[in-house]
Amino acid sequence: MRVSVIVTVLNEADSLPRLLDSLAAQTRLPDEVVICDGGSTDGTLPLLEAESRLLLRIVRRPGGNISQGRNAAIEAATGEVIAVTDAGVRLSPQWLEKIVAPFEDAGTQTVAGFFCPDPHTVFEMAMGATVLPELREISPAHFLPSSRSVAFRKSAWAAVGGYPEWLDYCEDLILDFRLRDRYGPFVFVPEAVVYFRPRPGLRAFFVQYYRYARGDGKADLWRRRHAIRYLTYLVVVPLIAAGAVVSPWWWALCLIGVPGMFWGSWRRLARTWGGLTLAQKSQAALWVPVIRVAGDVAKMIGYPVGVWWRWRRTADLPIY
Repeated sequence: MRVSVIVTVLNEADSLPRLLDSLAAQTRLPDEVVICDGGSTDGTLPLLEAESRLLLRIVRRPGGNISQGRNAAIEAATGEVIAVTDAGVRLSPQWLEKIVAPFEDAGTQTVAGFFCPDPHTVFEMAMGATVLPELREISPAHFLPSSRSVAFRKSAWAAVGGYPEWLDYCEDLILDFRLRDRYGPFVFVPEAVVYFRPRPGLRAFFVQYYRYARGDGKADLWRRRHAIRYLTYLVVVPLIAAGAVVSPWWWALCLIGVPGMFWGSWRRLARTWGGLTLAQKSQAALWVPVIRVAGDVAKMIGYPVGVWWRWRRTADLPIY
């Protein structure tokens, strides 16, 4: 069984060595690595050209979005099985071995790996706990993998039309839906772990989640989830605040409801902060509500931008 690992890159000279080192250290080496460059202007291309440990091929698509880059890399790949990951991540040593093992069964078409945060700072630890689920929270039958850690047969990718090239964010979810609709749930392999570093600051995080929500709007994803968010911040929170002015009993509702919004994140954080000092733990705990609210605001701004983009399109875009 020939396996191709595909990646897209754009100005990843600083983060790419982690990925290449972890690829070269795999217990099951890929038969080839196909990397699509979107027009890098830093040292990305010289770094790739100097790589000698892997059979590596470079595809150039200047100005292409991530969907176009992934499709181009997969088209150029010669493997029967395609394993997809991202630049800047660190793969566990058995990632490729584990994620391709289910394909020994000829009936397997899609496999989902897992991903975990690799925080370097207190802020990044708090962010990981706020926005990322733990393995214990995953329902394998319903899990939709990130393209940080996913594998599928090239024939399955072709059968569903590949990544949606009209979409610049949330493209992996649309491919997941297409594959699941055609082939059923992904085979879930939680041992195929990819580690990635969360955004290093609040501004970068805000931009990231604005783009994610804009992608939701473009793809017509998660209407109910976004509606609940608007209802919470634009109706429920103002009502509680107004009630607190009228009656002190409303403060009791605040004391119950506000911590409840962040309890799950604090619980995840408490399971990962063992190496922090007391001051760092306090700092991380205070970051959680800031990150949560900032992310929600970014989504509430980004989602209508995506919806407006969709409404203005004359083409009959798909609905998911």
